[in-house]
Amino acid sequence: MNQPVLISGGGPVGLFVALLLGRAGVGVRLFDLNECPQNDPRAATTHPGTLEVLGQAGLVEDMARVGLVAPKFQFWDRPSGRKVAEFDHGLLAGLTPYPFVIQCEQFKTAQLILERLRDLDNVEINYGHEVIAAEQDGTGVSLRVRGPAGEQTHRGAWLVGADGGRSLVRKSAGIAFDGFTWPERFIVLTTPFDFEAERGYCPRSYFADPDEWCNCFKVSADGPPGLWRTVFPTDPAASEEALLSDAAVQARLQRFFPSTTPYEVVHRNLYVTHQRVAASFRAGRILLAGDAAHVNNPIGGMGLNGGLQDAANLVEKLVAVIGGADQRLLDLYDLQRRTVATEFVQTASIGNKKRLEERDPVVRERNLDELAQIAADPARAVQFMQNSAMLASQRRAASMTLQEAA
Repeated sequence: MNQPVLISGGGPVGLFVALLLGRAGVGVRLFDLNECPQNDPRAATTHPGTLEVLGQAGLVEDMARVGLVAPKFQFWDRPSGRKVAEFDHGLLAGLTPYPFVIQCEQFKTAQLILERLRDLDNVEINYGHEVIAAEQDGTGVSLRVRGPAGEQTHRGAWLVGADGGRSLVRKSAGIAFDGFTWPERFIVLTTPFDFEAERGYCPRSYFADPDEWCNCFKVSADGPPGLWRTVFPTDPAASEEALLSDAAVQARLQRFFPSTTPYEVVHRNLYVTHQRVAASFRAGRILLAGDAAHVNNPIGGMGLNGGLQDAANLVEKLVAVIGGADQRLLDLYDLQRRTVATEFVQTASIGNKKRLEERDPVVRERNLDELAQIAADPARAVQFMQNSAMLASQRRAASMTLQEAA
């Protein structure tokens, strides 16, 4: 009997790897410390480039059902209250079958994948199991796992590390995680206040401000009317207690979006934010995907998208290798997905942050004018959106060959 592929990490990326492998007839054994997928309020935006991948797996229709379709996004100048630019994904209709974004919280995506995994007898999902060690040799990999029955060792042919930014799998493989950590933490405040009805903001809106930029976007939550998440930078010197206090939270929202009544805040959290890419996405029989391989700031919503794209790319090549193809295909996975992470995601997410926080008044105005000009020119808008929608990066990765991986 062939050894299974082992997966560490039961978030959306690890589950998507399991689903695609399982459907290809490959045995899978997945482990995750948590008892179930985490109801994490972070990643929600799913770009057209990722919807293409998810559509092939039959997930898009259900994601639209439990999430919300957002065809447009806007840039605003917060000090003046001016809408600088609006981009409509409808312009991409000839380039992708999904000319829109779906706002679907990551725990919903995970649940949709889990529902499909229940039909696969060759996939074993083990929540409540902590991976505590990983080793490999010439013929396979071994995972030491602590679960309800105590510690056990599991043997597999390959190991996929989809276990987050602090990945034990990556560390066990001795792979460096190069990059930096932003000095300021990001605060996420979630409110039922309807910014679209009350302020005219669309479900994906970005606010440039030299003192305190903001992302404001809508999720469906448990159904109409949905919730709005606002993301702000914070003072690196301020304590968590001070930043998350009722008074501070209310003052932040009122300062940015003045209202005659207090905001109802149903969730608040503070995040340390990194920009890092693993030195390699492959070490022998150990492969990395998602946050284990790359992390970035959330402006533009590219993190989980990149991870789901990793999963599809990796599985395509791993299935071929299991079927007898040259193992160098996995080096091509590393080349293609590291290129996307470094040339596109890191560059774009850092650029998005700098655009929103720019303080030099001349540079600020130049940046905002350029956005307005791009939005007003359909040809330039299409090019801009191919990048933001992660279509250009997917096309670039697909064009790379084994010769380039040599």
